Amino acid sequence: MVKMGEYNVMKVIKEKSMGVFLDDGDAGILLPKRFVPHGTKIGDELTVFLYHDGEDRPIATTQKPLGKLGDVVKLKAVSVTNQGAFLDWGLMKDLFIPKSKMKNYMIPNGEYLVKIVMDEKTGRLAATEKLEAFLSNEHLTVKEKDIVDLIVYRRTDIGYEVIINNIHKGILHHNEIYRNIAIGDRFQGFIKNILPENKIDVTAGKPGYNRVEDETEKIIRLLNENDGYLPYHDKSSPEDIYSFFAMSKKTFKMATGNLYKQQRITFTKTGIQLIEK
Repeated sequence: MVKMGEYNVMKVIKEKSMGVFLDDGDAGILLPKRFVPHGTKIGDELTVFLYHDGEDRPIATTQKPLGKLGDVVKLKAVSVTNQGAFLDWGLMKDLFIPKSKMKNYMIPNGEYLVKIVMDEKTGRLAATEKLEAFLSNEHLTVKEKDIVDLIVYRRTDIGYEVIINNIHKGILHHNEIYRNIAIGDRFQGFIKNILPENKIDVTAGKPGYNRVEDETEKIIRLLNENDGYLPYHDKSSPEDIYSFFAMSKKTFKMATGNLYKQQRITFTKTGIQLIEK
């Protein structure tokens, strides 16, 4: 059984001038000629993405969209009508978002965080900006220290609200942010705390010493790239450390402390020096 809005592995059952038809258990789904890999023959299996064309027919493509059914993605508006807007999601046919699913009026070339859904009325793929209905912390699928995928959702007084694994909501506090971020940014993080009422605090990067181990190798690389010396130490400002290393001062101190214990660096009055071996 094929799944619209997702990748499917499908067998070629016939060839026509307009392309090849793939086995869907019925008359077949067209993969247009421009997307047919060179040398494809009947009986071959192809990985394709399925959606609806401009005439509402199922169609296959070997193009890769910016997201599939259920994904939360940041997309650019191509055009806006009284009924809604069309978003560029990397396929020939743009993704439609009805006006009723917008939070505010969209403008051409504006970028918006949306979820790809199946429209209940039309049975076609569509987008919605109203993400709250799809997010819940009632039954958590994560625990503290779990590594998770994060999407920046919106700014709050205490930091940024983030979407966790496309399912839950959490907070990335200002004091846990060590680089510029924007709505729609995606990166890995981990569950720092699970609070009463299943509220979640998250942190970017990896938990505990795994995170520090990653940063120690970054410091060694930067030392090698700068003749074995860097003018940063525990008296340097957090801003200067973040600007150069893209890490917090706390992480910098932990990482350099580990490197000192391993006798890979030494501290000087003005910075850190790589120990030659």
